[in-house]
Amino acid sequence: MKARNVLGTELAVCGRDPETGFYRDGCCNTGPEDRGNHTVCAIVTAEFLAFSKSKGNDLTSAVPAFGFPGLKPGDRWCLCAGRWEEARLADAAPTVDLEATHEGALSVTSLEALKDHGLQSTH
Repeated sequence: MKARNVLGTELAVCGRDPETGFYRDGCCNTGPEDRGNHTVCAIVTAEFLAFSKSKGNDLTSAVPAFGFPGLKPGDRWCLCAGRWEEARLADAAPTVDLEATHEGALSVTSLEALKDHGLQSTH
């Protein structure tokens, strides 16, 4: 069965450069191993990256041991739904690709909140 997005349709690819997703498959798929619920496909901004770093998660620094190149504004990345929601409440949430955001994000945030930050996908 294909994974579904927050709109109830087939989950689209979030990003391949860099390769994103908990499973590094380009999609915001999730499963029992994904304790962080990496389900929100975001186009990261400098503001969000600074916010995440201030919370102890520096997404801008490369971690070669894990094949992580570090992110820059404009990169597409599967974020933890909880961190995205935290950023939203602090007015620092990045734009979301709804077609590439896994329905699992709805256990943490609302569809309305995601739509408020959504973009029209080009998939």
